[in-house]
Amino acid sequence: MIDPLFPDHAALMSVENELTQRLNAVRRASASRKLAVTGLPSAAWLQELRTTRFDGPRELQVLMDWVIDGLESGTVHMTHPGYLGLFNPAPTFAAECADRIAAAFNPQICVYSHAPAAVEIELHVIREIALRAGLPEGSGGHFTSGGAEANHAATLCALQANCPDYGERGVSAFAGPPTVYVSKESHLAWLKIAHATGIGRNAVRLIATDGHGRMNPRALQETVAADIGEGCVPVMIAATAGTTNAGMIDPLTPCGELARRHSVWFHVDAAWGGALVASVVHRKALEGIECADSVTIDAHKWFATTMGAGMFLTTRPEVPAEVFRVYTSYMPAGEAGKDFYVNSIQWSRRFVGLRLFLALGAAGWDGFAGHVARSIRLTGRLAQHLQHHGWSLVNDSPMAVACLVPPQGHEVVRRYIDAVLEDGRYWVSEAIFEGQPVLRACVTNGRTSERDIDLLAEFLASVQV
Repeated sequence: MIDPLFPDHAALMSVENELTQRLNAVRRASASRKLAVTGLPSAAWLQELRTTRFDGPRELQVLMDWVIDGLESGTVHMTHPGYLGLFNPAPTFAAECADRIAAAFNPQICVYSHAPAAVEIELHVIREIALRAGLPEGSGGHFTSGGAEANHAATLCALQANCPDYGERGVSAFAGPPTVYVSKESHLAWLKIAHATGIGRNAVRLIATDGHGRMNPRALQETVAADIGEGCVPVMIAATAGTTNAGMIDPLTPCGELARRHSVWFHVDAAWGGALVASVVHRKALEGIECADSVTIDAHKWFATTMGAGMFLTTRPEVPAEVFRVYTSYMPAGEAGKDFYVNSIQWSRRFVGLRLFLALGAAGWDGFAGHVARSIRLTGRLAQHLQHHGWSLVNDSPMAVACLVPPQGHEVVRRYIDAVLEDGRYWVSEAIFEGQPVLRACVTNGRTSERDIDLLAEFLASVQV
């Protein structure tokens, strides 16, 4: 009898080969699938799920086929070339290969003595990304589950750097209420982070924009000054390099200068826009990022790895070492700076950095520069086509996102989006830009073609509202 949990190698290879064939069939069907979204799983599929009680064994191959059937009908297919939605593109093949390698070895990467090769690979990638972003030699950091965790780490570091007693005494160690400053267009995970760190959601100051989606430096300066006058303690200015709704980049240099003037932590949330560092040409849009104390970049966004691969970079690695320090007798002592369990919030995690290592190694910076440039070019192509039909492009982003308004105005945006989703070949979203609804189209999928863009533009131009 075959052991269902630990089959012998012959049985393992048989099932693995069948899975590979099935997944390849899914990939082949993806580009030709008419519907990018087919709705909820079938009633029969849901009923079978709800009646599964795990009270007896079932054949693994049958279970995997059943799961894949459910995912095919009950998932927004972000790997589909017509998906122009959020920032999660089709992953590179190199990243998929990395997941299989990581699963086979299953290293505990938070402990250097148990996985020195894996740790060294991740540290190397972090150093190379930091240098590419213009951060100085000696910068460090670690991989995270995503941008929210990386921004959480930045907030903890800002609190610790401002008040060394915070680690032991918490918020009570501050002379006044700690405050952090972000654009109102920023990713609002900041509110959850403020709650989790104990400073409270009211500590997050949502700074007005300049009318074009970027944080207003004057409003920032005035808010910081007013808070200081009222006894608050500013601890961090977090600029966004690639807002979710419109791909706008806050004025990084003025934000950094104000942070230095008031001796507060300067963080840049470049979860999406950080991939611009791959391009010598497009990196110029991130001027000022090199002055940051810390930076967030998500590999699973424009760097196109599989999900769950963020990065926290810092020019001050001694601060997270203080924030996350811990001693336990059961953990083996390691080399300074190389045990991630004392340099990050996570204790056990997957070898996620291999995804970006293999992709960068296979394509090089030039390969990713081409990927970034192509995304920007295709987004511009869609905007230009629609502008010929009377649409307006309302965001001036250096990134691959277009916020578009139809000739009839903001009021009918939802009707166009509903028409696109009903047609099923594409996925676009509604966003709010400077208080008004817009159709948001974002190209990060490396498999999206010019033909895909042209057909979408033709469809939108033909919609009757």
